[in-house]
Amino acid sequence: MRQIVLATRNHGKIAEFERLLAEYASDIQVLGLSDFPDLPDVDEIGSTFAENALLKAREVSAYTNLAAIADDSGLCIDFLGGDPGIFSARWSGTHGDDAANISKVLAQLIQVPESERTASFKCAVALHLPDGRELVQMGHLPGHITLQPRGSAGFGYDPIFQPDGSDLTLGEFGPGEKDKISHRGQALRSIAPQLNEILVTGR
Repeated sequence: MRQIVLATRNHGKIAEFERLLAEYASDIQVLGLSDFPDLPDVDEIGSTFAENALLKAREVSAYTNLAAIADDSGLCIDFLGGDPGIFSARWSGTHGDDAANISKVLAQLIQVPESERTASFKCAVALHLPDGRELVQMGHLPGHITLQPRGSAGFGYDPIFQPDGSDLTLGEFGPGEKDKISHRGQALRSIAPQLNEILVTGR
């Protein structure tokens, strides 16, 4: 079975990538960072989603000698000038504290009417191969920030993000439904056919 490393310890992201990759190839085993417990953390010092995704993919591929996919994504709120952006996962000061991040965003928008709570999820997915080849694809999902969290599905800011054209937040979507429209799904679907061809043909 062909193997690829997904540069995350987030089980939600791993499951999402596995579902999406299965649309193109059923024989790709997705490994996560938990499969390499001695792999050092990657400093996300880039100034864009694409730069951070490439940093992670390069270092994970170099350490494992396997093809590596990394993503960097975040919530960009127009009223906040695009924040939290690349700092989305640690917006509250603690990395990965979803509840605290959501609470901070809602507090920052407490006096902002719904018409001005526009936002978008953005994602860069980067593939790095041991021979040095790289691919980057972007995804973008517009919507707005709700007044209160709704739904317990997904992760991150999903319960307060309502995509354009939907009455539901991403926290109320089923896994397959979210995959069809998500920023991460868009980016991975753009890169997955090329990834499959590379792993099949070796070029």
